[in-house]
Amino acid sequence: MRQLVRLLGVRLVVSAQGIPMAVPHTRPVGMTRYASDRSLIPENDPVFGTMQIPSSLENLLHLRLAESGTDTVGFAVHVPHYLAQVEFGDAAVAALEAIHGVTGLAIPITDLAAQAGLHRAEIARQIEENPEVTQVVSGLEQQYDTFMEGRERKSLLATEMAELPSADEIGAQLEQFLREETDEVDEDESVESDRHDEGPDFLR
Repeated sequence: MRQLVRLLGVRLVVSAQGIPMAVPHTRPVGMTRYASDRSLIPENDPVFGTMQIPSSLENLLHLRLAESGTDTVGFAVHVPHYLAQVEFGDAAVAALEAIHGVTGLAIPITDLAAQAGLHRAEIARQIEENPEVTQVVSGLEQQYDTFMEGRERKSLLATEMAELPSADEIGAQLEQFLREETDEVDEDESVESDRHDEGPDFLR
């Protein structure tokens, strides 16, 4: 693989795969992004932080290519685990959009997106006919919404913290305040001293 990459002059290798996740199909399709260099995915916002999980041949290829100096980017699309054996076009659309975003390749997805809409309709019909699956999806929706609300709260808190002055800025403001207070005290003492030098009015 590495010899073929060098022979063809490939500078960037991009791949996408689907992985089963406990997520509902009624929410935006999520994905895990990874790359040989973080600068290749600057807008990446990890959901789980650092994790250690069983690898695959695709991941091994990324590792070996990166070791040989070839840039690589990968996308692991989160596919609802209860749809692992069902056609789920939304996952393919998300993968192609991600590949387009990192490579700029003009990949036509109009037909695929239309097919994905048909998949959603069929999935909704089958779930509606199965109360047990309906309950599972409802639980996953609540879990997903709670998780996202928690992330938004953390994001808001981080924004508020970022708007607070730094320790150096607070220290500088305090020093400025103390200097101004000291100057005012010195001026008051100087005025009081001048008054004493003038003496009482009846001695003039």
